[in-house]
Amino acid sequence: MYLADDIKTLHRKNVLSPWVAQGSLDVPVIVRGEGVFLIDADGKRYMDLSSGLIAVNLGHGNATVLAAMHAQIDRLCFSPPNWFNDQRARLGEALVAISPWGDEGARVFFTTSGAQANEDAVKFARASTGRQKVLSAYRSFHGSSSGASALTGENRRWYNEPGTPGDVVHFWGPYPYRSPFFTDDPATETQRALHHLRETIEAEDPARVAAILVEPVVGSNGVVVPPPGYLAGLRALCDEFGICLIFDEVMTGFGRTGAPFAAQRFGVTPDIISFAKGVTSAYVPLGGVLVREQLASAYDSKPLGSGHTYSGHPLAMAAGLGAITAYREGSYFQRGMRIESWLREKLGKLQEKHDVIGDVRGLGAFFCLEFVKDRSTREPLIAWQGKDLGPMPALFRALRERGVYTFGRYNIMIVAPPLIVEETELDEAIASLDGALDALTAGRRS
Repeated sequence: MYLADDIKTLHRKNVLSPWVAQGSLDVPVIVRGEGVFLIDADGKRYMDLSSGLIAVNLGHGNATVLAAMHAQIDRLCFSPPNWFNDQRARLGEALVAISPWGDEGARVFFTTSGAQANEDAVKFARASTGRQKVLSAYRSFHGSSSGASALTGENRRWYNEPGTPGDVVHFWGPYPYRSPFFTDDPATETQRALHHLRETIEAEDPARVAAILVEPVVGSNGVVVPPPGYLAGLRALCDEFGICLIFDEVMTGFGRTGAPFAAQRFGVTPDIISFAKGVTSAYVPLGGVLVREQLASAYDSKPLGSGHTYSGHPLAMAAGLGAITAYREGSYFQRGMRIESWLREKLGKLQEKHDVIGDVRGLGAFFCLEFVKDRSTREPLIAWQGKDLGPMPALFRALRERGVYTFGRYNIMIVAPPLIVEETELDEAIASLDGALDALTAGRRS
């Protein structure tokens, strides 16, 4: 049996880890998961305060999902993606049943990741409209593959540039705490953001715009919740100009916002939804595209122009079916509303104590803390997209030492526990966060 240090040596020698300089990586060796906890090779437990990467919505080791996977392993682990399969049909039915289109219905195209799902969603929008351009927001993330990177509106896309000029156009979305539209009033923020988007559409020629792709809640770039009326305004603009509205629900889907999809939480129905992560609680890689029936039916008489070897992989289908069953039986699609009340109260008290917390925001089981040098000026603790990460690595390390894992980018920290979390577990995690922030504040004074 390998010791933890041996595994770290093997990893450094043989594996490339995403988004970090390899030589500076020093993190635990995780070998097991149990409920809301990750457990390392030395037996230390870490409260998973971010559900992995906003993905393990049902926590680790859910018995219903595991049983479905075990049963499928004994039956079938591959079937051609263009053949009928019992598990594909059943999971498709289950996903359409929780989708926001009601009696109209929808159909599902399966992928293996959220990035693939976003790329395919754009293909479907282009095919249905006969147009080419796609509008997406700055500060968005839609995946790191070549096509998904072009859709992304922050610095992780830079690694794949140059892309195809003119195919993707970015615009500024609302950000109430740091308004790009020079207002502290939510209604004015909505009005100015929609005016800016209308002018962007008109400048790009509406007859050339196939889709507007947005995260209904900005995810890893700060859990930015749109002000009231913004998403409804997007829907109205798309209807006016004949544009497909795509919601990237890779993070917001499957109970994260207190509803099956954020579309239901906000009461705004898109034309297409991309999903991944929570569909299997991340136990098996799976993504997909939900396409409303009025668009999907066009493929009854023409070929669908996309395909993947692992599309609708039987093991992933079984995991998805097990996850949907677990969400329903545990009422986890709705439990985010209860967790929201806990997080709003507890993180609010944390903000009252620590001046370094400039903003607490979120909904459902999806929150973040934004750190500042000065609350009055809102100067970020760390410059966004800068090279100096300042005290943030030390803060995350202090959290790990106290038995809590989460992640963030620059001056924000994600707080998005599994939907199974109990209030007492959340209290323990936030107490650890309180201690880590005490250490950060003491370090800044010294």
